[in-house]
Amino acid sequence: MADASFDIVSKVEHQEADNALQQAAKELSQRFDFRGTDASIAWAGENGVTISASTEERCAAAIEVFKEKLIKRGISLKSFEIGEPASSGKIFKVTGQIVEGIASDKAKIISKKIRDEGPKGVQAQIQGDQLRVTGKKRDDLQAVIALLKNADLGVALQFTNYR
Repeated sequence: MADASFDIVSKVEHQEADNALQQAAKELSQRFDFRGTDASIAWAGENGVTISASTEERCAAAIEVFKEKLIKRGISLKSFEIGEPASSGKIFKVTGQIVEGIASDKAKIISKKIRDEGPKGVQAQIQGDQLRVTGKKRDDLQAVIALLKNADLGVALQFTNYR
């Protein structure tokens, strides 16, 4: 019998992120506390998000509205990084980024955690922006998944291709 394996990835469903952004934009245009603040949210490139408002407080509130919509759509907040607010005249702008893929330094940390704390006979290989975990027993792979779900690694992880 061949070794069992699964992949550890960090992906965001773009349609769900777009839906969250559209819902947030609609709420910003309709809510009473955002009237007259020029609050807006829009895509800036493929994975970038720009949030702007006339005051810093309304900008922070608009970020919270977007975060709520991401959560409702099943997207982890670990997949959304917020930049520093910038003021240009009367407008406050914040840029954010939808993060996909596992950075090589995070992948090394995950691989080391599997090696140190996981069951014996399980190996993790870094393959670009994802990891492949292989082992003889499926129970060992289930233990690795449980270990990583309980660890706070700062990355939204999904487990795919379990065979």
